[in-house]
Amino acid sequence: METQAVITGDIINFTKLPPVKRKQLIESTEILIKNWTKKKTNAEMFRGDSYQVLFDEPSKAIIKSIQLICWFKTNSDQAAHISISSRISIGIGAISYQGKNVLSSDGEAFHLSGRNFDKMKAHEYLIIHTSDPEKNKGIEIILNFMNKYIGSWTTGQAEVILMLLDGHTQQEIAAALSLSQPSVNSRLKSAGWKEFEPAITYIGNLATQK
Repeated sequence: METQAVITGDIINFTKLPPVKRKQLIESTEILIKNWTKKKTNAEMFRGDSYQVLFDEPSKAIIKSIQLICWFKTNSDQAAHISISSRISIGIGAISYQGKNVLSSDGEAFHLSGRNFDKMKAHEYLIIHTSDPEKNKGIEIILNFMNKYIGSWTTGQAEVILMLLDGHTQQEIAAALSLSQPSVNSRLKSAGWKEFEPAITYIGNLATQK
């Protein structure tokens, strides 16, 4: 069977937001994740602050997971000092059954994503599991360093990374955010982005190796 990826996530500090902002965040997030998939039913919000998305390509799932973490960080309520983020578990494997939507589907990738999500530790923002324990050991080592960076990202760094992963150049990001190009570059550098790019590629390749 073809290797696919499932992400299961929730929103950190979601309940601290006022009801109106919670509603707005759920609605805008659902639009965002559904626009990332070929079939709208491959992305769903559930239990209010949780979501699940099925991707055909594991590498895309990794990139979109980082984008989601950045997306939620940019939705923090700075005036009320409420920092929003996300925890995401990616399961990479076969899909044995697709139901009417992602929440009623089944397979190895779903099991790996859901079961490991329930085991996530407080300092973990992103975890990735395959059915191969040896691959998982190597992935975990890389993610330990990535999670340390993610935990320290500011809203400003997150908004730059979010746009960069959407395909915008540093010049375009600078214009959109009313920054100078050196300022954009400085945010990426301090966020450790130079180290993230090869790490994402390596994990994606490792996870799909036969």
